[in-house]
Amino acid sequence: MMPAARESLLDAAYAALARRPWSAVRMVDVAATAGVSRQTLYNEFGSKDGLARALVRREADGYLAGVERALATHSDPRERLTATAEWTTSAARENVLVRAMLTGCWSERLPSPTLKAVPSSSAVPAQRRADGPLPSPGDLVALVRDRAVAVLSGSGTPKSDTADLARSCELAVRLALSCVAAPPGEGGVADLVRNALHRQLTPGQPHATQNQARAS
Repeated sequence: MMPAARESLLDAAYAALARRPWSAVRMVDVAATAGVSRQTLYNEFGSKDGLARALVRREADGYLAGVERALATHSDPRERLTATAEWTTSAARENVLVRAMLTGCWSERLPSPTLKAVPSSSAVPAQRRADGPLPSPGDLVALVRDRAVAVLSGSGTPKSDTADLARSCELAVRLALSCVAAPPGEGGVADLVRNALHRQLTPGQPHATQNQARAS
């Protein structure tokens, strides 16, 4: 099957989930919405559980792609992390699966595939990946933190500075997650992150030179 057809099936599954609980979503309806046969759907995903895993995997990938975009939006490290935090809260607000993955709270309306890898005999590479491990909330925090560190640290950054940067990056992500659970007031997550990182990241300067900046 062409990747576009697989995406159409996943789009149809996500749209069906918006209208009814996952337990009431029927494979035949997903196939019909995507304009393919039910057998084609089973050939691609193997089962309804396989479809659920593929859907969760896609939404996780979409969230992480958004993190990459957020980290590329500014030159200032603090603003990059602020943009990442804002993306995290908006993605969780708009996408029920992203919210469930970030918080670990899977309502009865949602599919809740095991996060552990499952045996896969699929000939479809994308499905074999979906049948692998799915990210837990802790996994997502680590993935975002490590990607932020990779983007914000220079090749010559001392290890001590890299450790400080990693803590700042993780703080930004965890503040965003707290705002997912308890939405903040005026100023939103952006003000919280900027204020929290005020002493950690010096605006307009590479993180590797922070110690020099503090000493001057």
